[in-house]
This record gives sequence, C-alpha cells and structure tokens, in this order.
Amino acid sequence: MSTHAPLPAHRQHGLVLIMALIVLAAMTLAAIGLMRSVTGSNRVAGNLAFQQAALQSADVGIQRAVAWLEQRSREQDGYGGSANRLDADVKIDAASPIAYVAYRDDPVNGQTWETKWPAMAALGQVNTLPADAAGNTVSYVIHRLCMEPGTPAMARCEMPFVQKGKVTRAVGASKGAPMPTGMIQPPDAVFYRVTVRVAGPRNTSGLVQAIVSF
Repeated sequence: MSTHAPLPAHRQHGLVLIMALIVLAAMTLAAIGLMRSVTGSNRVAGNLAFQQAALQSADVGIQRAVAWLEQRSREQDGYGGSANRLDADVKIDAASPIAYVAYRDDPVNGQTWETKWPAMAALGQVNTLPADAAGNTVSYVIHRLCMEPGTPAMARCEMPFVQKGKVTRAVGASKGAPMPTGMIQPPDAVFYRVTVRVAGPRNTSGLVQAIVSF
C-alpha cells in the first residue's frame, strides 16, 4: 500500500497567497468599473441638465422676437394706415434694436443652421442677448417667409387662411397652391420664422424654431 507524503507547509502558504492576490485584483477591477459607471452616469445626467436649460433659455429669444414683430406690425404711418414696417430688411441701429430679414433664407447645399449661423452673423442678421445666469447665450434670427422683400402676396409668401375662426397653415408660395374653397385670407397676414440658437456651458448648443403670423 502506497502513501503520499503531505506537501510542505511553505508550498501551501504560497498557493493561498496567489489566490488572495487574484481575488484582490478582481475586486479592484470591479471597483474601478463601478466608479467609471457612476462617473459616466453623472456626466450624462449633467449634460442632459445643461441641454434642458439651454432649450428653456431659447424661449426668451422667441418671446423677444414675437414682441418685436407684434409691435412692428402695428406701427402706422402719418395717415393712420399701415407703415409696412415688415416689408423690408431691418438692420440694428438707433431706430431698431433688432435685426430682421424680410425674405426666406434657408440652409442650402448640405448646410445646417449651425454652419449657416456665422454667415448670417456676418451680415448683421443675428440678434444676440447677454448671457443669462446659467451661462447660456441666446441669439436669434427673424425671417419673413416670403421669396423676396416687398408687399406680401400669396404668390410669393407663406400666408395663413381662416375658416370659422380657425387658422391653418397656408400652402403659399412654396408650393404654389390656390386658396382652398371656403377659406378667406386675412389682409397682409404673413408667416414669420424665428430661429433661436443657444450656446451654453460644456459646449452645449441647441436650436429651436417657432412659426408665428401677424
């Protein structure tokens, strides 16, 4: 009958040490992975918060533009008639704190509003507000949805139609459709597009558009 001699004590101690090191390394890697996961989640949550704050700041630009359009559309000439203040481009000067474009100018040839923005700013078409408490800078552009400046007409402008007190978006010049049967066109009512860009902390940016009519 053969017997096996027991392993030396120092060899058993060495095996336990190796196993302990392997377990320790695994626990360390798991802890690092958990820390990265928490950090990544916090970063995503922070970015979403900045994005949401930027979009909320865009409302300020829309409100400024709408208030200016409303005031400008109600201005009258010296004879009590409309002064047609929205039929031509407006540059920022002592008479007007807000710039305005009396024709439709969309991005073309693969452009986006982001890439088009510097060109519009160079032309003096962009209105920029001071940075708010959250560090967001709001800028906006007002376009009249007409093919060219001048007196608005259905042939070259996007104009609303009214039926039974309800306003619907007109097909207008972009598609050249006639006025639908049973609808009337409010005098001189035209659609205007307000495009707002917000630049915030951590390179946050957002674009919001609103369509209004006066």
